[in-house]
Amino acid sequence: MPRSTPPTTTTTPTTGPAPTTATAAALMTTTGPVPPAGSSSDAPAGGPVSPPWEELVTSALLGTDRRPPGAAPGTGPDAAAAALLDAAALHTVRRRAGLLPAPAAPQPGPAPADPRPALPEAARSRLAQLLADRAAPGGSGGRRGTAPDLTELIPQWLATANLHGYRAPDAALPPLLDAARARTDLRPQALTFAGPRGLWLAGLNPDWKFALRGASGSALLPEVTDLDAVRRLWEEGLFAERVALLSAVRAHEAEAALALLATTWSTERAEDRLMFIDSLRTGLSGADEEFLEQALADRSRNVRATAAELLSALPGSALAHRMAARALSCVSPGLTGTGPSVAVEAPHECDAAMQRDGVVALPPSGRGERSWWLGQLVESSPLSVWPARFGGRGAPEIVTLPVADGWGEELHAAWCRAAVRQRDAEWARALLGTPSTPPSNGPGTASLAERSKLLAVLPAAERADWVAGFIAAHGLSEAFQLLGVCPTPWAEPLGRSVVDALDIARDAGSYPWSFSGVMGLAERCLNPAEADRLEVLTTTPDEPADASPGANGYWSEAFQRLVSTLRLRAAMDRELIPAR
Repeated sequence: MPRSTPPTTTTTPTTGPAPTTATAAALMTTTGPVPPAGSSSDAPAGGPVSPPWEELVTSALLGTDRRPPGAAPGTGPDAAAAALLDAAALHTVRRRAGLLPAPAAPQPGPAPADPRPALPEAARSRLAQLLADRAAPGGSGGRRGTAPDLTELIPQWLATANLHGYRAPDAALPPLLDAARARTDLRPQALTFAGPRGLWLAGLNPDWKFALRGASGSALLPEVTDLDAVRRLWEEGLFAERVALLSAVRAHEAEAALALLATTWSTERAEDRLMFIDSLRTGLSGADEEFLEQALADRSRNVRATAAELLSALPGSALAHRMAARALSCVSPGLTGTGPSVAVEAPHECDAAMQRDGVVALPPSGRGERSWWLGQLVESSPLSVWPARFGGRGAPEIVTLPVADGWGEELHAAWCRAAVRQRDAEWARALLGTPSTPPSNGPGTASLAERSKLLAVLPAAERADWVAGFIAAHGLSEAFQLLGVCPTPWAEPLGRSVVDALDIARDAGSYPWSFSGVMGLAERCLNPAEADRLEVLTTTPDEPADASPGANGYWSEAFQRLVSTLRLRAAMDRELIPAR
């Protein structure tokens, strides 16, 4: 049956300007298919001739005074504007009436099974509480009040749940993915807990696409032992899938990942090659040297620099030996008065061979060229070459030798970077020195950031003991970065030193808010068993005359929050213990 033609609108505005760009925008965003110009829909049988849609849009954009619509009744700008609006009303009704329904999207496949055990009921309720608090406006964040900051307890809860191998409740997956989207530090633990069903759900919502980028070892990837599936995904998959696949294969068998990468290396984009070569940090060994040596000639400067860094982390590599030869020509034994010292003659140029081996020729702003080149040579050289260079002295003796001509800070900083890169605990200990030594007088570097990196090289127990000694000698004001590299929960010597230092700061009338960061760390990192011992600190003692106003009230509140947080953490741990 032929469709009847809607009548034209007869209402005419009495005043007003010609349609503006807002009118044009409204015309151009009208839904529905655009009928071709000159088609029968532009001049319906038995009805008035209406200009094509494109002409209406042009009139609206240019103004009816410059481009009046066709067949405008009457004269004057008001009549032209009315004609344009009438025609637009007619076309809009027709376009909407002719809109065809879009084809239905394909149904998603079923969610994969997750065979891990379900959470205990109390732990399920606790998780819902933690995630709901995170999503609430304001949450429980902030450093005032005695209530625990539930948002900061999510990482510990996830770590413990993953330790026991639980699966996430289906209803918790959306808020869990939202939390991981907002906080990158949650993502590894959250994605492990979410499991294959969480990744399946993330594939249905673009807001959660970060989960697919970090899907290494997940159900979205083939089994690394299925060589055909691995090769197919490597050749046909999206970039994020290929990065995840390469990481998964590398973790399973390092040489297989290297062989996989070599099959397409020459055809990859520069930014992709950088991501792929960076994945070789996992399981780095001498078997990677040939590939990395070839990458030193890569077209991308960033790829070359990463390859050189990885090779220098292999003390037996040819690059490390080349760097050592250069560094030994610059650093040698010397004499200061009657005692031994270190003489330094920094490079006078950065030749093409040095640049091929990863030495960056142009220094950053404020750095001299020669010191910049020297630092790169020393940090890329095996630390094992220095004892022989200095007459059989060990690292503790070498780092205490005086360095001539003011080169000591640059040389020691380069040794620090070398110790971190090569994971050399002996040199890390020597460069850290004793914890009682003031940072400015230490044998290595005064930088707390560099000291934190050196500490990360040491075994966990030794690391905690060193930081405890540092706090006992220097207090908490400079220890925040050092505490961040200590394993949690803090061992008793470290935890006790932190609490004692906080107590001393309170008794001394110190400005309390300057310790809020350390107090927040203590809430997350102290052993929950310390709660009862800390109860005595929750009282509000008399305030010293020279203390900050209200300081003791703040300290009491902070210690109450610390105790309540520790007790809540203990309860969380109990709730996650599997039923026997």
